[in-house]
Amino acid sequence: MRVLHSQMLSVPTLWTMFVVNFLALGLIWGYVARSYPKLVASRFWTASAFAAAIGAALAMLRFEVPSVLTLLSGGTTMIFAACLAAMGIKRFYGRPVTWRGTALITGLAFAGLTFFIVGYDSSPLRILVYSIGQAMPFVLTLKLLLSRQDGRVNPGARLAGVISIFIIAIYAIRAGGALLHIGGDFSYIQANSVQSVLVLALMFLSLSLNFGFLLMAIDRLRNEVADLALLDDLTGVGNRRHLLQRLTEECARSERSGEPFTLLVIDLDGFKLINDTHGHAAGDACLQHFTLMTQTRLRPGDMLARSGGDEFCVVLPASTLREGAMVARRILDVCRADADACVGDEIPISLSIGVAQWTRETGPHPDRLMAAADHALYAAKKDGKNRHAVYDPAPPPAPAHEPMPQPALRRLA
Repeated sequence: MRVLHSQMLSVPTLWTMFVVNFLALGLIWGYVARSYPKLVASRFWTASAFAAAIGAALAMLRFEVPSVLTLLSGGTTMIFAACLAAMGIKRFYGRPVTWRGTALITGLAFAGLTFFIVGYDSSPLRILVYSIGQAMPFVLTLKLLLSRQDGRVNPGARLAGVISIFIIAIYAIRAGGALLHIGGDFSYIQANSVQSVLVLALMFLSLSLNFGFLLMAIDRLRNEVADLALLDDLTGVGNRRHLLQRLTEECARSERSGEPFTLLVIDLDGFKLINDTHGHAAGDACLQHFTLMTQTRLRPGDMLARSGGDEFCVVLPASTLREGAMVARRILDVCRADADACVGDEIPISLSIGVAQWTRETGPHPDRLMAAADHALYAAKKDGKNRHAVYDPAPPPAPAHEPMPQPALRRLA
């Protein structure tokens, strides 16, 4: 059993496992990078895995070619691989990435390893330099992994952060053990049992760290797919599903707080004639142009959504009926100015808007608010189009057995 245990923890066996595992990770990340080119971080993690495999292979050569060059090149390449992994983390979160920090850490580590190989041969100090070089990239990105991004925690990032803490701790233990000669002395050809166990633990944690990166990528891709499911393909604004979700949330929030919000329902006038006369491509261009103009007149936090065909809705949080009417006028003004400036084959855009405000009678039911705004929209259409109308509900509704009174509608140009 002792012989088998010694073989399992022998240095050549450990480095062979390193090479095989990092090559496998490199292939996996390479496939991810090719399949999802927008996930730029995967390119850095691919390069990191292959660099680690190359570094481990170079380190293995010292058992066949006992030269300090193999030890120096292998150690430096492994530190460079750790820097690449840290660059991938930064790129994943959209942080600027420069090669200056990587060059500084790798260069200082190379200089330190060279000195303690050529100038003053000391295995413990080499391990100290190597451990600092390997741990530093993870220290610099640890806060990024553990912090909330956009108000939420990425489970994969949290896992990667916890694993990074363990990696940093093991490098600290490894360096301390080397300096204190815990487990006995060792050379660059043979390591003691304590160092072998720590290297094995680092290999396991390195694999686990990459699984954390994979979970980060999966979570990001899943969120992107969810976002796409809530966006209109043509205009890029929210679709009907997103609109109903937002309205449900706003109704629930208003019911709790009593604070109103306003809904605008917008319909492009004569849109069918545009499609019939100029073609569907021209109609699509009009819809896209309208969304761009409208977004310039909305406030941060307002939501524009395409509810279907040529109909759009605007959700105005924490807004009164009067504020909703002001936004409607701003949208009409920008579209009228654009229509007046049309020349040649350019198609003027005209629209009608219905404005309604959440009330206690609306409750948690967004369909009631949409029906009220639709009612105001029809009034604006009936009154000549290219204008807005405000839904002003009558005082308390009649009992269920009595006919419901007609709401008052104010038609405004």
